Amino acid sequence: MKKKLCPQCKIPSVYVKNEKGERRLVYVTSDGTVVPKNPEETLDGYDLSEVFCLGCSWHGSPSRMARW
Repeated sequence: MKKKLCPQCKIPSVYVKNEKGERRLVYVTSDGTVVPKNPEETLDGYDLSEVFCLGCSWHGSPSRMARW
């Protein structure tokens, strides 16, 4: 699985938030699918339309992330 990278700092680790502001660590695959870093976790209730970078202040649509 190839992971998309943050367009600013070029790391693959991003997170998503739910209504309560809780965060879940995810990756975005090369086809734009958001998947949890920990396969046992679910993304139910999390907003997958916006991702946030762990390394810098960038956030946006998963489709805007840089490809390998």
